[in-house]
Amino acid sequence: MSKKDLTISDMQELQRELQEQFKDKWGKQKPEDANSHLLFMIEEMGECISIIKKKGIKSILEDKDIRNHFLEEITDVQNYYIEVLNCLKITPEEFSNAYIEKHEHNMKRNYEKEYKNKYK
Repeated sequence: MSKKDLTISDMQELQRELQEQFKDKWGKQKPEDANSHLLFMIEEMGECISIIKKKGIKSILEDKDIRNHFLEEITDVQNYYIEVLNCLKITPEEFSNAYIEKHEHNMKRNYEKEYKNKYK
């Protein structure tokens, strides 16, 4: 596959391809698997955080090896995220619409006021 800016549809298809290749080991993708994929995603986020804590942001920006390691781990996070969408049969259009709606909501928010009132 050529290097490009992947769409949600592209990523979902790649995950389905991977799932198909390892179906004998992993079993059939089911909605109830979403929970374990979220937990695996959190584990991978921890690995990203560990790189940041141990090597620092500057190293991720400037050191090719550290950057590649970070990219590998953040890609694992993304893989599990896409796997959750697949398990729950969330379409790219459905997710995109929810994303846009949330973005529009967030653009109107006053975070400073919300958090000030939240933690009184």
